[in-house]
Amino acid sequence: MSLTAPPESLTTATAAPRRLTRLLLLVVVPVLVLLAAGIVYLQGGRYVSTENAYIKAAKVPVSVQVSGLVREVLVAENQQVTAGQPLFRLDPAPFRVAIAKAEANLAQVRIDLAALQASYREKQAEIGLAQAKVSFARKDQRRQADLLAQNFISASQFDQFNQNTDLAAQETSVQEADLKRIAQTLGGSVDTPVEQQPAYRAALAELEQAKLELTWSEVRASLPGVVGKPPKPGQYVEAGSTAMPLVVSGNPWIEANFPETDLTYVRPGQPVSIHVDTYPDAVWHGEVDSLSPATGAEFSVIPAQNATGNWVKIVQRVPVKIRLTATEGLPPLRAGLSAEIEIDTGHRRHLPGLSF
Repeated sequence: MSLTAPPESLTTATAAPRRLTRLLLLVVVPVLVLLAAGIVYLQGGRYVSTENAYIKAAKVPVSVQVSGLVREVLVAENQQVTAGQPLFRLDPAPFRVAIAKAEANLAQVRIDLAALQASYREKQAEIGLAQAKVSFARKDQRRQADLLAQNFISASQFDQFNQNTDLAAQETSVQEADLKRIAQTLGGSVDTPVEQQPAYRAALAELEQAKLELTWSEVRASLPGVVGKPPKPGQYVEAGSTAMPLVVSGNPWIEANFPETDLTYVRPGQPVSIHVDTYPDAVWHGEVDSLSPATGAEFSVIPAQNATGNWVKIVQRVPVKIRLTATEGLPPLRAGLSAEIEIDTGHRRHLPGLSF
């Protein structure tokens, strides 16, 4: 049996696809790969992302302005409250006693000031009488001097008249000093009404302070938010101490800690995409608000000491504050939740004669 060669047309038809495949593998595919690599390179560096990000919210410590025992707690832990809503009350009894004492002190000050004004006027009358006595004694002293010159009285009698004159003058000086002391006690002006006297106004201020402290015994929320663990009834709280925390509602932000090498082109105002681990199907949008002026290590209680022989270079992280721009229709965010952040820096790499 003899073998016959395939027709020339069949051979030509088979070789054409092979040359096309060879062209695709050797030319087109490498060109596409290079083109894709170029696009990836040019687009590289535009987006920076990190998973080291957390939801933040303002936390306000609820402090008391006066010391006392907690008598009544009006809210529960994790309860939503509004601004001005009462949170808890201190025992008001000590503050009411302080108000009663201040009222009694104010009344006593009023009586004392009125008595001083009356005493001032009495002292003025006494001084007028004493001055009249001094004037009469000096006239009598001159008459006695004439009698002594004519030897109608003895020297000892004349000395007695002189002593009476001096005693009358000294008594007048003492009364005038008492009058000045009373005037100083009355603030330098005797005719000023009692209600305008410094002592009365000081006592009135003490009464107002006592009333104010009574209002402070009811502690209210300064801002709307969610309360943390409240104090227990019977617990003693010191003035100025934190009685409970309050996480302020609304306006949460995100603190993202980016490696320093990723912040070359990050600027405030750039758009941000946010994914929160708790809600994997939801996407938030925001923008870069600000970059921290220092790395997180610089704000630590014990900064790293690199002036040793064991120094190892570690990429530092810089906190970036991200402001949310749209939250309508999205689940509520809670402080401390983890998030994944991607910033669109808008940066473009360039090749000579080629850019995307």
